[in-house]
Amino acid sequence: MYDNADERAIILAEYIIKNKCTVRDAAAWSGVSKSTVHTDVTARLKGIDKCLFTDVRKVLDENKSERHMRGGLATRELWKNRKS
Repeated sequence: MYDNADERAIILAEYIIKNKCTVRDAAAWSGVSKSTVHTDVTARLKGIDKCLFTDVRKVLDENKSERHMRGGLATRELWKNRKS
């Protein structure tokens, strides 16, 4: 699907920024592991395109700050469905 890892990092970063999605969502979309996505858009991308890295970092930081809320909602739905 990708010619090289640098190209993959750019494509993944653009996808994350455009869709404001999580690393997990980008991994499912691209067919690579979460670890690969994370490595590509943090470590690899920093050496390729600093502006794109900064933009994707903002989305990832926002996702991280909201992670506890998404987890709480998922747990609430799980228990709500079990009681029914």
